[in-house]
Amino acid sequence: MSFGDEHDGQTRTRLPETGAGTRPPARSGRSLFAVVGVVILLVAAIALANRGDGTSDSGTGGTDPDARPGAAAPTSPTGVRPVTGKNGTIPTGFAHDEQGAQSAAANYAVALGSVDMFQRGPREAIVRAIHDPAVADGLVKSLDESYSAGFLANVGLGPDGTAPTGLTFVSRTIPVGTTVTESGGDTATVEVWCTGLVGLAGEGSTKPVTSTWFTITEKLKWVGGDWKVVSSEQTEGPTPVNGDNRASVADDIAKAVEGYGGFTYAR
Repeated sequence: MSFGDEHDGQTRTRLPETGAGTRPPARSGRSLFAVVGVVILLVAAIALANRGDGTSDSGTGGTDPDARPGAAAPTSPTGVRPVTGKNGTIPTGFAHDEQGAQSAAANYAVALGSVDMFQRGPREAIVRAIHDPAVADGLVKSLDESYSAGFLANVGLGPDGTAPTGLTFVSRTIPVGTTVTESGGDTATVEVWCTGLVGLAGEGSTKPVTSTWFTITEKLKWVGGDWKVVSSEQTEGPTPVNGDNRASVADDIAKAVEGYGGFTYAR
């Protein structure tokens, strides 16, 4: 599913056609986030260009010196250099190689799926921090138009992107794994497999926090000594079978979100 395109150098954002934004009565609060929940996590991952064809390359860009023979390498962290810099809350200073591109893509996916994307000032800061300056201006303008008062109301937020009193808005992207599908020295295409949380937590919420699974494909370019996003798009899945865990009450979810911090991801 793509929420943006590029035409004649112009970046556009378009939201899914959800009609008037009303929910079918039979599905209560869950149905809205079954559809819109994916939008929340994806709308910030704007596709500035269509995904290009390329040969698959699943290399990790490095090996783990402590790895044992037969270890589950695809799920084990690898690499030779940690990320040491920060641009606000976003990690910077990624290695100029495939593993650095994977680390950048994972951390950028987290930023693009964060609560801050729903407020004008923080959203612009994120966009400018992680995107190629050549596309940032157009993307900021496009996103300001897309995160309209109507869209924010549709996901339960006020015109300024804040949650109603007594409720906590949750929007988190959690990378599960990454792979490089195309690499050319100063350019790389990285797929980030993610799960996400989105919804309003708290007593009386009619839009409970739900989980989604999706893959973000980011086209990156080495600009100014770091990897920057040129374009990105998202597709649904791969989605595992749901487990039999009992759903927690809304207050427990709110406390967990407020009490558990996120991570810096490094490959």
